[in-house]
Amino acid sequence: MTRRLAGLARATARMVRRAPLAVALVLLVWAYGLATRSLPAGPGPRLLERVGTGVGPLAEGRWWTPLSAMLWWGSVGAAVATSALVLLGGALAEHRIGAARTAALLVGTQVLGTLAALALVAAGAALGGGWPADLAAQVVVGAAPGAVGLVLAASSVLSALWRRRLRLLVLAALVMLVAYSGELPDVLMLCAGLVGLAAGPLLPGRADRQPGPSSRTEVRMLVALLVAASAVGPLVAAIARAPVGPLSVLQFVVLSPPPDAATVQQICATAPADQCRSLQAQLRLSGVGPALASAVPVLLLLVVADGLRRGRRAALVVGIAVNLVLAALGALLAVLVVSTPVEQLLVYQSAPGARRILALALPPLLPLAVAVLLWCTRRRFAVRAPTGTYRRLLGVAAAVLAAVSTAYVLLGAAVAHQFDRPPTAGQLLADLPLRFLPPGYLGEVEPDFLPQGLLATLLFEWTGVVFWLVVAAGLLVTFGRPRADPGARDAERARELARRGGSDLAWLTTWAGNSYWFDARGEAAVAHRVIGSVAVTTADPIGAPTGDTVAQFARYCREHGWTPALYSVTDDTRAACDALGWSSVQVAEETVLPLPELAFTGKKWQDVRTALNRAAKAGITAEWTRYTDAPPALTDQVRAISEEWVADKGLPEMGFTLGGLDELADPEVRCLLAVDGDRTVHGVTSWLPVHRDGLVVGWTLDFMRRRDSGFRGVMEFLIASAVQRFQAEDAQFLSLSGAPLARLDRGEQPAALQRLLDVLGRTLEPVYGFGSLLAFKAKFQPEYRALHLCYPDPAALPAIGLAIGRAYLPDLTARQSARLLARLR
Repeated sequence: MTRRLAGLARATARMVRRAPLAVALVLLVWAYGLATRSLPAGPGPRLLERVGTGVGPLAEGRWWTPLSAMLWWGSVGAAVATSALVLLGGALAEHRIGAARTAALLVGTQVLGTLAALALVAAGAALGGGWPADLAAQVVVGAAPGAVGLVLAASSVLSALWRRRLRLLVLAALVMLVAYSGELPDVLMLCAGLVGLAAGPLLPGRADRQPGPSSRTEVRMLVALLVAASAVGPLVAAIARAPVGPLSVLQFVVLSPPPDAATVQQICATAPADQCRSLQAQLRLSGVGPALASAVPVLLLLVVADGLRRGRRAALVVGIAVNLVLAALGALLAVLVVSTPVEQLLVYQSAPGARRILALALPPLLPLAVAVLLWCTRRRFAVRAPTGTYRRLLGVAAAVLAAVSTAYVLLGAAVAHQFDRPPTAGQLLADLPLRFLPPGYLGEVEPDFLPQGLLATLLFEWTGVVFWLVVAAGLLVTFGRPRADPGARDAERARELARRGGSDLAWLTTWAGNSYWFDARGEAAVAHRVIGSVAVTTADPIGAPTGDTVAQFARYCREHGWTPALYSVTDDTRAACDALGWSSVQVAEETVLPLPELAFTGKKWQDVRTALNRAAKAGITAEWTRYTDAPPALTDQVRAISEEWVADKGLPEMGFTLGGLDELADPEVRCLLAVDGDRTVHGVTSWLPVHRDGLVVGWTLDFMRRRDSGFRGVMEFLIASAVQRFQAEDAQFLSLSGAPLARLDRGEQPAALQRLLDVLGRTLEPVYGFGSLLAFKAKFQPEYRALHLCYPDPAALPAIGLAIGRAYLPDLTARQSARLLARLR
């Protein structure tokens, strides 16, 4: 408990240091709110009339109300939410742009957003009434609009990744509130947020680079967020006190509000029997079971969103199927409503014409749009479950379906007297499909019988609920299971051979995505990827290759109609290829540090010593860990740093011989983090083992990321710290890996193809910085080793080049290709 209190105290102190203005404002508002008793219930009618803002107060000449409304924050719930927004905006803005600009943004976005929103509401009310007329009658208070505007304005000074995430999250929430709840505070927040977005680019210190394309993981998160928002939106309308938004009509297909019992009795005293019975049906379908049945689409879509976040192919399929089914049910609902006489409509007859049209059109169109979104992003969801997972789930679901269906028909027939009109087994069987549909999608369908007894009610209300809960739980469990790996046995064999020997890049051959060819002895293997008609290898053969290993692999490729392309291989493999009459070209430069005699002394090591000294003064330490064993507080930061790095690049993350987050999860890979006293990660590197005869003799640098706003010399610090650690462990060398399309000038006359690759490397330099990477590694006074591409047929070079490009950028879309070409020009 003492440790938790101390942690809370430190967090509070950091907040006060980062956002003193926001903290002071929150404390002030809460203090006079409690003193004037405007909290917890909000300002009274007389105070609201004087300080509240709206179309009416402005029309009556109370011009100060857009500003005065900021000083009262409504009820306790609204005050808590506003406090969180103000503190978030202050934490983002104050230490970056200063307290004065933060205050100006808070007040300015509140006032301008309020005036813009009220002008739109007044114009809408004057033109057509309806929803704008409802808003024009409201008077509200609160600083939430200014807080939202401040948050979105301050997002401009964040990195590309967090700018995109924060804006999407906030704008999605605002649009959902306006569309489904639609009350005046929601509209004010949206308008103030848009004002904040417009003001953000004017701030000093804003990030100049626009957000680039999202990584695969980021796209999954964003799509999952949108799918979850589409599911939760109707619930927002159903839970809101008086939803008036344009999409609020969708509450009727999620949680259709039941009529009041007293009202039903009054209507049944004078209304026709059919109308009375419909009202009684709605009243009796208002318990826990029907409520859960109504929320089944929401539950399934939230489960799907979790699967999409994990990249599951099955979640994509289920998400598309569920949304298409909901679209079909929505269309069927519209047909039923249109074909029902107007005087019999209970939900839609009181709605204005425009809202009635929306009520008919939106239920099919919204899920259809979500299904189209999932289809357009389908390539991002390729993670599969173990073989047989969904066959087993389908079997369980079928068994549960048969069980609940049998119980409904047989037990229902046994307790037929517990229904108002005792059904036969045939009638129960005919009614069975309706038990699995959400009640809101049944429109004005009147049931032939209604339950009155306890067992009949349980059967009638819970038959479908039990089935869908089992399906949702089963999907949730399967989405969390490890992905299938049909080549797991080959991959494990390859790992064993990599432990026996290979080049400094041998551990790259164990990464997912590679296939393996094993020689007849089973003592050597070649990792490769077949792209088109080209078999692109990764590094040298592993294990115990012989002089004939390359020739055997070439014969294997010819038998399958492939062109072998041995990529990123050392001089030894190049010599074997030369013996076969193949051509070769240098494609990368590897930098290696021999460790036994290495010492950071002399002028040439000044930058490295400076980084170590500055890190020590800043309280930054080098912390070794396995990524899978690290606490979530650190791994979450590593993921965020990686996503931020990808977003700031402006182009997709490269793969193939360049590892990402997925490769960090290998338990034999070591991670080195630069962590300060507040447990903030400033940078991260990962190190791959290099084996000889089963022993680790060296380490190869792979993953290398740093926080954009972190310690500037963090990479020098991390590499120097790794050198010191590996020297203590008696490692023989440390490889800084290869820099693609970069090479050391050795004074040779390059061939035409080599000159072309040099030009390509210089052209790509502003985008990926391969030359800068090689120059950075030169700080460590390394030995240089050429890495080559070897190929048998010069005529196949265009296909080989395309295959290697696709290996590095498998997710590159046509639009991103055009953007890359535009940047290269």
